[in-house]
Amino acid sequence: MLRIHFGDVDLGRTRLAAAPDPLWEIAASLHRLQSRKGRWAYAGWYRTARQRLRDTGLERRVLSVLLPLYPRAAYFPDFLTPVHARDGFEAGVESILATPPQRVLEEMAILDRTVGAPPWAGQLARLDARKEFVGMLRAYHEAAVAPVEEQVQARIEAERAVRCRGILDGGVEGMLAGLGPMMNWRPPVLEAAYPTQAADRDLHLNGRGITLVPSYFNWGEPVAFADPELPPVLWYSLLHEPDARSAAYGSAHGFAEPGRPLTSLLGRSRAVALYAASAGATTGEIARAAGVSASSASRHATALRDAGLITSVRNGPTVLHTLTRVGAGLLRAASRAADERATSAAGGDTGR
Repeated sequence: MLRIHFGDVDLGRTRLAAAPDPLWEIAASLHRLQSRKGRWAYAGWYRTARQRLRDTGLERRVLSVLLPLYPRAAYFPDFLTPVHARDGFEAGVESILATPPQRVLEEMAILDRTVGAPPWAGQLARLDARKEFVGMLRAYHEAAVAPVEEQVQARIEAERAVRCRGILDGGVEGMLAGLGPMMNWRPPVLEAAYPTQAADRDLHLNGRGITLVPSYFNWGEPVAFADPELPPVLWYSLLHEPDARSAAYGSAHGFAEPGRPLTSLLGRSRAVALYAASAGATTGEIARAAGVSASSASRHATALRDAGLITSVRNGPTVLHTLTRVGAGLLRAASRAADERATSAAGGDTGR
């Protein structure tokens, strides 16, 4: 378990990222290529990415160079996912190039002690080797990550909309309390599940605050830098978290009733379907949420997809529906309109 210790100042300096961390998404997507865990949720991406890597001649280099440096293990080097990557891919790779050689060697030594580093890993202490490595990262990003950037951004915007409601209801602590199921807020400590092979650890923020970064390709446990002296960042999974769905549950059929603006625009069943897709939902889950038949749920999903509000990925007999950027924007606007109506109503009751 990872225990993150907050002070009052840290609560005021807690941020939720507005965009994906491209270098972290590279790392997490490489983990998806190494594991069958959660494969069903990424089945379409997995097939397409593998084909692109073959078509571009990258597959062998990914297997021989990238995967050994990003193992699905308790550790991989911090300098490969620099904090500056929050400002975009180019800022991130510039940070990798600027990493002091001694730090590269130290982190590669930790990798070697932990799971074993490839024999050539120490060469990355040289700037020319890192430039070649960055070129490989760029090619992999273009082939495997960039094609789903719009979908990733849509999921992050939907996540931010949900977390903003937590802030409105309970401040930053309200947001932290709703981050489950892999995280549990026990003031003043945020407890995060950690990979089973990793030792328990404590991270004291000491007034630095923390940046929470939703991740599309991360599956399961949240991840933080191994070095506690680095700026605090916590990457956590966006997809298929039970509590992310249960936060929207509550009605007899599963999901709470969407707000009036969304229902007026789309109709109740279609509004519920859109609301369900904000956390990722299959056609069957939409049917149960809306209290309609599977065929009706499929028609509602088709209408939302044709309108550009959701995207759908088939995996065998099931279809997973998630929001597009347009769908996330609509959901966010409807949520904001509902909050404004509630605030206006409350003002009227107490002021007159």
